[in-house]
Amino acid sequence: MKLSDFDYPVPKSLIAKYPIEPRDNARLMVVNRKDGTIETRQFSDIVEYFQKGDALVLNETKVFPARLFGRKEKTNAKIEVLLLRELSKEEHIWDVIVDPARKVRIGNKIYFNDKLWCEVIDNTTSRGRTMRFNFTGDFYKLINKVGYTPLPPYIKREPEESDKTYYQTVYAKNIGAVAAPTAGLHFTRKLLGRLKRKGVGISNVTLHIGIGTFRLVEVEDLTKHKMDSEYFEIPPEACIPVNQAKDKKRSVFVCGTSAVRAVESSVTTMRKLTPARGWTDKFIYPPYDFKITDKLITNFHVPKSTLLMLVAAFAGYDLTMKAYKKAVREKYRMFSYGDAMLII
Repeated sequence: MKLSDFDYPVPKSLIAKYPIEPRDNARLMVVNRKDGTIETRQFSDIVEYFQKGDALVLNETKVFPARLFGRKEKTNAKIEVLLLRELSKEEHIWDVIVDPARKVRIGNKIYFNDKLWCEVIDNTTSRGRTMRFNFTGDFYKLINKVGYTPLPPYIKREPEESDKTYYQTVYAKNIGAVAAPTAGLHFTRKLLGRLKRKGVGISNVTLHIGIGTFRLVEVEDLTKHKMDSEYFEIPPEACIPVNQAKDKKRSVFVCGTSAVRAVESSVTTMRKLTPARGWTDKFIYPPYDFKITDKLITNFHVPKSTLLMLVAAFAGYDLTMKAYKKAVREKYRMFSYGDAMLII
């Protein structure tokens, strides 16, 4: 398949700038792969599609306030720094993106407040830099005070204090993401409780979503696209509900494309989930043989994105694009703060 196959028109008015409250009041498009039917429900209705013995895989990565605004020494120019990942905990070295990049060179220092500043020690890409931070104590606690939620670039507004709550799943646990696993934003604790009482096993994995989730695919030939590597972890206890569901011929629901990439990166030849930790650059696009994922919970994704390609690999290209056309026609709320899709 080609990049241009995954383009579709999205009216700007459909791009959700704020989440629905309560979370599970979002619309849910249910796409049936067997008969090709598409129906509209409410996200809280998702419980009806689970059976006792099914498993639900959740990505418990936690978004941190990765956007920092500082001033360059001497010139006092305003510089935005987006933290990507920690390269050295001992030396406080981070991989970042800066804006405007033309003003930020090796040796420059950027001050955020009287306690926090950083120095550029290397260039990585056109906007990428390697920074060494000076600080004492808990770095994440410090940036919680000065940092802002890294909202996706298509949400055309400044981050607000409420985003620190709403651009985060209720089960977020492991700090390290610069983007939320947005399909999971619709779950409430009450809804998860209903699933557990129904006998659904919850499997918690981690994949720290990086800036690569927003990176444009720049090649028409998808076989030539290279995904950014992201850290993932599947603990032994996360494998138990999934493998029990497989043994009992029940369904494994995976919530979000990031969770799909995590579990599909750690599969045995017997199609069982196995404990793992490390980095994955797995790129899933049509055709693809899913080993773990039986049913997929996801949001509506940006045109030409790797996330949309994964959905098309799971649901089938024609059915996916049919569903997206219906979503636009029926004015579903799109992208990170938008409505959800369940593919069964």
